[in-house]
Amino acid sequence: MHRAVPPPAEPGARRSLLVLLRGGPAAQAIGRADLRLYRLIRSAARPPALDAVGRFSQLGEHAAGWLVLGAIGMAADPGRRDRWRRAALAVGGTYALNTAIKGVFRRARPTVEDLPALIATPTALSFPSAHASSSFAAARAYSALLPAGPLYLTATAMALSRVYLGVHYPTDIAAGALLGTITGSAGR
Repeated sequence: MHRAVPPPAEPGARRSLLVLLRGGPAAQAIGRADLRLYRLIRSAARPPALDAVGRFSQLGEHAAGWLVLGAIGMAADPGRRDRWRRAALAVGGTYALNTAIKGVFRRARPTVEDLPALIATPTALSFPSAHASSSFAAARAYSALLPAGPLYLTATAMALSRVYLGVHYPTDIAAGALLGTITGSAGR
């Protein structure tokens, strides 16, 4: 017989993690770990790094920074224009797919009273992270054209910035990174 696990004290976290907490022991453990890791990363936010992280994160809105990189690649590298186009389309397609998936899962963004979100977001939905999915799609697709290390480092920093800023749980980031890595392969 399963022992009932009390929901997290935060009402927003309770809404967002309700499905996991109603699940079996493994799902409950994931939900608790997700909230603990969120608290650990989010509580590290301090000025002036906060301002820099916020500005950096804005580059990932609607995959814009990654799409601009693809457009620059198409313009500056005419010999591989078709490859750049395919990679950029994979990034844009990943963003569109992510948006559709968010509509299905409808997971609310974190609402933790003592750790409020530090930036505004275009939607109230968080799973999976569009910043993570488009960033990892870009890293995967563009790594056929540019050095992989800096791309994946930037994608990881972009994804983690969303937890740091309080608008995603770590599982949102992990799911987005997985989605982006898979869909980004189509752009190679």
